[in-house]
Amino acid sequence: MEFIYTRKINYYETDRMGVVHHSNYIRFLEESRSYWMEKVGLPMALVEERGYTIPTIEVNCKYKYHVTCGDEITIEPKITEYNGVKMTVTYKVLDKKTGNTVIEAYTKHCFTNRDLKPVNIKKCDDLIYDKFEKLYLD
Repeated sequence: MEFIYTRKINYYETDRMGVVHHSNYIRFLEESRSYWMEKVGLPMALVEERGYTIPTIEVNCKYKYHVTCGDEITIEPKITEYNGVKMTVTYKVLDKKTGNTVIEAYTKHCFTNRDLKPVNIKKCDDLIYDKFEKLYLD
């Protein structure tokens, strides 16, 4: 299932040079991932109600092209690795106007219980496992 999140850059997200400060891209990735999960019926509130968390364990981001205040970016998250214990989400981040790749990025996550102990969601929760599996296979 293709999903595209569009976001306008705010002035406060830029640095002294007028471009988006590098640290903000990590927030943008999380925004897109959270919004995507809501749209597919997996809001974090539901995941947490069922007793699980999905912490980020790694972030990789290569900066390719800058954007500034008022520009719009599109972010397309896609699960590229998934086994029920860990998953990798890769992001296609483009300048909406020019189509230039802004960043190349991925985040890695694991599934844990409330005590932050790793779990195999496939063995613990069919609903959550199946929804992520469907996203992975699409």
